[in-house]
Amino acid sequence: MSAVQKAALAGIKVLDLSRILAGPTAAQVLGDLGADVVKVERPGEGDDTRKWGPPYVLGASGKETKESAYYLSANRNKRSIAIDISSQSGQDLVHQLIAQADVLLENYKVGGLSKYGLAYEQIKSRYPRLIYCSVTGFGQTGPYASRPGYDFLIQGMGGIMSLTGEPQGEPMKVGVGIADVMTGMYATVGILAALRHREKTGEGQHIDVSLLDTQISWLVNAATNYLSDRQLPERLGNGHPNIVPYQVFSTADAPMILAVGNDSQFRRFCEVAGVSHLASDERYATNPMRIRNRVALCELVDEALKKRVRSEWLRELDAVGVPCGPVNNLEEVFADPHVKARGAELSMPCEWADGGEIRLLANPLRMSATPPSYRRPPPRLDEHAAEVLADWLEKRETT
Repeated sequence: MSAVQKAALAGIKVLDLSRILAGPTAAQVLGDLGADVVKVERPGEGDDTRKWGPPYVLGASGKETKESAYYLSANRNKRSIAIDISSQSGQDLVHQLIAQADVLLENYKVGGLSKYGLAYEQIKSRYPRLIYCSVTGFGQTGPYASRPGYDFLIQGMGGIMSLTGEPQGEPMKVGVGIADVMTGMYATVGILAALRHREKTGEGQHIDVSLLDTQISWLVNAATNYLSDRQLPERLGNGHPNIVPYQVFSTADAPMILAVGNDSQFRRFCEVAGVSHLASDERYATNPMRIRNRVALCELVDEALKKRVRSEWLRELDAVGVPCGPVNNLEEVFADPHVKARGAELSMPCEWADGGEIRLLANPLRMSATPPSYRRPPPRLDEHAAEVLADWLEKRETT
């Protein structure tokens, strides 16, 4: 049995009208799980991220292609067709594709598709089984609904930047578009749940997922800390608001992470570090006391760790079950033997890259019966127009 036949979402058709990162991330996950994803793009331009470089993909000959590495990150396992939805013929074609689709995914501004007759309220009665997922910055309702949403703005408005950065430094965003990515993940979960609901009832539905809602949801313990006592948290750099010591420390040669999660681990750390007296000091013996005396304790821990090189600390602390690790750059990440063993880096043959290969991040899901599959590299703009029309609409080119 082929990987496609064993795929969990084999037979599911997804019409992807989204672009940038959040929507395409959701569509890529669905594609990895076996769905047939058709990416509808603007003629001549396509997804904005195609031009978000450098770096651009290098072909087998070393020549630079027109596709950015950014675009590759969220667009494998899709076929591209260019359609001008501002034209009547384009709208008619999209309707024909919707009639075959199980899922429509879009990230236009609220009301943006209504002028083309493609908003959910305009088509839901015509396609009652359709699962229609709208990804926006602020959601379909509320005073900000009409605003465009960008990851950076959402990280600021959604609170994560107030928690990230050094105590005396400026608020800091996360180094990747995490609000976009997490919104894509929640969109995927919603689509899968809606497919299950349709399986039982035959009913489609509208999914309204926004960057701001999602960003706030993954404030997790920081938000519940605030909701519990209404005290604004301060930025702690690499520290943790509820656990100490749990941050980056210096060693004799390189920084390392010490992630002590309980009192037992703290005692074992103190023994290895030669500071056993700290574990019996009432100021540091329990986690609540360590939190109260965070600054003094972390200075003592930092002083102890600077006496030896990182590799020695990692080896000895790991041997006694104290969580610790290096702060890796990306070269070190992909050279790590465990990362290699888990197959985080993926190579795919790609004809448009001069017949060469492209390097991607693998899907992290490990499924024993229906694993993700990698069937198609990210497509060139309109690469599959004839193929999609033939497969979905049984329209064959004539000569």
